[in-house]
Amino acid sequence: MTSLFTSHRLGGLTLPNRVVMAPMTRIRATAEGLATPSMAAYYAQRATAGLIVSEGVQPSLIGQSSPGTPGLHTDEQVTSWQPVTEAVHANGGRIFAQIMHGGRVSHPDTTGVQPIGPSAVAAVGDVFTPTGPRPAPVPRALDTAEVAEHAQSYARAARRAVDAGFDGVELHGANGYLIAQFLASNANLRTDRYGGPVANRIRFAVEAAASTVDAVGGARTGIRLSPGAEFWGVRETDVRKLYTELLTELARLEVAYVHLEATVDEETLIGLRRAWPGTLVMNPVQPMGPKQTGRDDADHWLGLGADLISFGRAFIANPDLVERLRGSLPMAPADEATYYQGGDAGYLTYSSHQYAA
Repeated sequence: MTSLFTSHRLGGLTLPNRVVMAPMTRIRATAEGLATPSMAAYYAQRATAGLIVSEGVQPSLIGQSSPGTPGLHTDEQVTSWQPVTEAVHANGGRIFAQIMHGGRVSHPDTTGVQPIGPSAVAAVGDVFTPTGPRPAPVPRALDTAEVAEHAQSYARAARRAVDAGFDGVELHGANGYLIAQFLASNANLRTDRYGGPVANRIRFAVEAAASTVDAVGGARTGIRLSPGAEFWGVRETDVRKLYTELLTELARLEVAYVHLEATVDEETLIGLRRAWPGTLVMNPVQPMGPKQTGRDDADHWLGLGADLISFGRAFIANPDLVERLRGSLPMAPADEATYYQGGDAGYLTYSSHQYAA
């Protein structure tokens, strides 16, 4: 069976191991969406991962979901990310930027504008704002002529990511954000070429991926998906057909990888592995569920055909996660209260494993 600690070729990169640091929102950017020196230190501490995928980065102001998240839509934001990528590379790592358009999961108090979505259907739940949680507002439904602009925003951000020194980008097509909203049959009520049958519901995702591949190349483009998930109230019909057809189109584009979350039954996920001919990154446990990904989960999915395994929360308190996994060392617990509070506490204050004298 493939080992978690063998190398893997991904596009133009050779990953020294198959451990991927999953994207995790940490709310540490400035009010202007700039990356900070603390963010450079945070990612550099975790550079032994085969690949780091950054927190979600908005491709436009209207694409911002929560306050305190970074962007890649201004020259100043590009400049602010350069010390981050330089720090990761100096420590021997590789890093992709996750491009995340929130779509309807946003609020005017955060961006100053009404959120947009495939249809005028509000997300389920409260969204984060500068003054605290607020009910998700009804988004403005995009006109057909506007949709391409938002698909292309991923590509524009990808070009900026490469300028900032990132090794590539991952499109956030999961967890109820804009791409997932177009895939969902209850958030996407459109009757034009972007709504209705599966071939139409996958169109936005395919156009976003295609424009990104045109901008930075397939070897630098990945996408994260959460089949059957119901984050922010999205619901999908014909899940297996929906994602099989989407993976077929992504294979034609020759994107570097697909990153799947374990948000549907294992049989369906195995079927999607068979439908996808390229590199598969697997996140083996339900995001934000009660269990964190461990070594057994990783080995299980490597045995089922995954190429790389992503670890999320385990990386928060264990910057040396690869070494801990390799040596079967105990995992430090993370302080959930500091996930999103800002500052360096619970961000830069976790240390590597200390061996007894």
